[in-house]
Amino acid sequence: MGVRLRRLREARGLTQAALAKRLEISPSYLNQIERNQRPLTAAVLLRLNAAFDVDMRIFSDSEGARLLTDLRAALADQGAEASAVELRVLTDEMPEIARSIVGLQARLREVSERADLLASRLSEPGRSMAPTPFEAVRDWFYDRRNHAPELDLAAEGVGSALPPGAMLSGLIDRLAGRHGVRVAVAEDETRLRSYDASARILRLGANLEPGRQVFQIATQLAFLEQGETISRLAAESGMGPEGQALLRIGLANYYAGALIMPYRAFLEAAEACAYDIDLIARRFGVGFETACHRLSTLQRPGASGVPFFFIRVDRAGNISKRQSATDFHFSRIGGACPLWNVYEAFSRPGEILRQIAQTPDGRSYLWIARMVRRGRGGFGAPEKSFAVALGCDLAHAGRLVYARGLDLGNPGLAARIGPGCKLCERSGCPQRAFPEVGRPLAVTEGEARFAPYSSGES
Repeated sequence: MGVRLRRLREARGLTQAALAKRLEISPSYLNQIERNQRPLTAAVLLRLNAAFDVDMRIFSDSEGARLLTDLRAALADQGAEASAVELRVLTDEMPEIARSIVGLQARLREVSERADLLASRLSEPGRSMAPTPFEAVRDWFYDRRNHAPELDLAAEGVGSALPPGAMLSGLIDRLAGRHGVRVAVAEDETRLRSYDASARILRLGANLEPGRQVFQIATQLAFLEQGETISRLAAESGMGPEGQALLRIGLANYYAGALIMPYRAFLEAAEACAYDIDLIARRFGVGFETACHRLSTLQRPGASGVPFFFIRVDRAGNISKRQSATDFHFSRIGGACPLWNVYEAFSRPGEILRQIAQTPDGRSYLWIARMVRRGRGGFGAPEKSFAVALGCDLAHAGRLVYARGLDLGNPGLAARIGPGCKLCERSGCPQRAFPEVGRPLAVTEGEARFAPYSSGES
C-alpha cells in the first residue's frame, strides 16, 4: 500500500511533510508507511478520503490481485516462470512495470494472431483479416470494473422518471417530443434496429418483444442524447477506428441498460430480494441475462452492490461476454475450466445451477449459471443458445438467496476450478486437457494422456 500512497502524494505535488500534516501524523510515520514498514490503517485511510476525496479502492488488495493474475498469465503465455513471491513483489512495488509487461504481451498476442491469420489466408486473395478490437473493448470495461459513471448517472436521470418495467410508451414519447423521431416496426427488418436520420425514423425488428424494443429505443436515445460523451470516451480509449466504433456501441448499450434499470432503484430492488435474479428481471421487464449483466455494473463509489463477475459462453466454449467488477481472472488462452458449472448449464436447461468453487490461489467463490435461448420465432427458425454465469467472492455470498442451504464454511466441498488448463497450476486434475504453459511434461512409461493418438485411458 505504501507505493500507492507515495504515487498519490506525488500526483498531488506534495512533500512527505505536507501530506503528513494533512493526515495529522508525523513525517517519519508517513515515511515508514510509504516504505511498507508500517501498515496503512483504517484511520489514515479515512483521513485520506476526507482530505482528497479519492476512491479508496486504489488501496484495496483486489487491485493487486487483478494485476497479479494478469501478469502471471502474460508470463505464462511466453513460457516464462516466476515464483508467487516474485510476482507479488513486482505488482506491489513496481505496478506500472507489471502493467507494461501485461500490455506488451497483449500487443504481442494480437500481432501473433494477425500474423497467423494472414499466413492462413495468403492463398485467398481479396479476403481481409478478421477484426480483433473485441478483446480491447472488453478490456476497456474490465479495467473500469464494468462501470461508466458519467453514462450511468445520465441514464438514471431519464429512467427514474419512467415506470419500471413499463417504459416503452415513455421512451417513444421522449424520442418524438425531444428529437422528432418516430418509431416504426418493420415487418421485413432483419436487423434489431436501424435509424434513418434524414427521415427521423427508428425501425425495430419485427420479432422483438416489448422488453427488447425498450432496450433498442434506449440505445438509440444514447446516441442522440449522450453522443458527445460516448464519442469522447471512445476517442480517449486510444483504440483504432474499428475499436472505437465497437466501443461506442458498447457504451450505448451500457447506457440503455442503465436507463431501463436505474442504478439506485435497481440496487435497492436487488438488495431487497437478496439478489434473486428472476424477481429482479420481472420487476424491470428484462431477461435473465440482461439482469445478470446489470448486476455486474453496480460499483458506484459510496453505493456499491455485490461485486459480481459475469460471463457468457456458447456450447463450443467461446466466451462472447466477460465483465468483472472485481479481480476474478478470465483466461485468455486455452479456454476456460471444464469443471466450471457454466458448461453444465447446457445439459440442464431452465435450471439455475449453484457451485462453490475454489481457484488455485485458495480463494473461493459462489457461482450461479443458467442456459438462455434466443430465437427469431417461427418453425425451423434458427435459435441461439448460451450459458450465462454470475459469480462473487464467498465473502459476499451470504447476501444472496442462492447461498441458502449451502455450507459456505466448508472449503472441502468446493469444486477445484482453474483459469484454464494452460495456466492452471493444479496437478492430478482428471479434466486437464494439456500441460500448463511453460512447464515441461514429465512423461512416464505408459502415460499417454497428452500424447497424439492417445485413447486417454492410460
